[in-house]
Amino acid sequence: MVAATASNNETAQVSRIDLLDKHGYLFGQKLDASLSPLLHSIVYQELGLRWEQIRLDSTDKELFLRLIRHPRFYGASVTMPHKVSIIQHLDELTDECRDVGACNTIFVRYRPDGRRDLCGTNTDVVGVREAFLRNVSCPATVIEGRPALVIGGGGAARSAVYALRKWLKATEIYLVNRDQSEVEAVLAECSSRGYGDGLVHVTTVEQAEMLQGPGAVVACVPDFPPKTDAEFVARRIIEAMLRKERKGAMLEMCYNPSTHTALTALAESAGWQVILGTEALIWQGIEQDKYWTGRQAHELPVERVRDVIAAKVVRRSKL
Repeated sequence: MVAATASNNETAQVSRIDLLDKHGYLFGQKLDASLSPLLHSIVYQELGLRWEQIRLDSTDKELFLRLIRHPRFYGASVTMPHKVSIIQHLDELTDECRDVGACNTIFVRYRPDGRRDLCGTNTDVVGVREAFLRNVSCPATVIEGRPALVIGGGGAARSAVYALRKWLKATEIYLVNRDQSEVEAVLAECSSRGYGDGLVHVTTVEQAEMLQGPGAVVACVPDFPPKTDAEFVARRIIEAMLRKERKGAMLEMCYNPSTHTALTALAESAGWQVILGTEALIWQGIEQDKYWTGRQAHELPVERVRDVIAAKVVRRSKL
């Protein structure tokens, strides 16, 4: 039955791509809510390209590896649960992909003899960087040379740590999360990959009150109200950080079902600039299309993408 399903899936993909000049994939699971195909469709429409990013909601990595051998394959977005395991199947990795240890983007590079190399990069980190640099009027004074705060302990938190350390010049990076073991895993992994210096696990309100206030905050957790003791402690730590006299900018990575979350409300009421998570989504997607189309960001329809994504998120929030 599994083999038959894979065969049918592959046949359907082949029939679809025959109608396109080039095609790519969004490969992962639980893809129904993903805005990635919409984002890229706007880019391709505006550029006059008969390209499409096709959802491949599957755990079948062998199927994916067969499909991307097609000569008109241009690249893929890779999401969970494949971001780490796909790396072993790639020919080359960018520094960002190698350092973070996760691949969210595959692109094709041609050798002089015409053979193709499959290359992996990580544009999630670029999304975090650009969300701040494109929206904060003076990053040098608001963000750089100050501590930063990352809320959460998953993959997005690792990308945030990397971007804050490599490009946004954070002096220290505070980690706040309900689950201590997740933070310990982030500390261990970031340290083993060479960007773990200056990471501080903040575990109490008293500790938070003693620390210098952050300039950049990246929130990487779902918008759920606290219920457990650990969640209430984490929320009080965040509130203590936001109460600091010197303010900064918060990037709220959660935008589904709404861009307006409890954390954005807390930040705005405390006088912080709030950057919506759709900004990180857009800029990581634009970075992908730079690899896939060969165009630079100023040649891509960023404002049109921003308008369409914003409208889509508003419609979702009203459902």
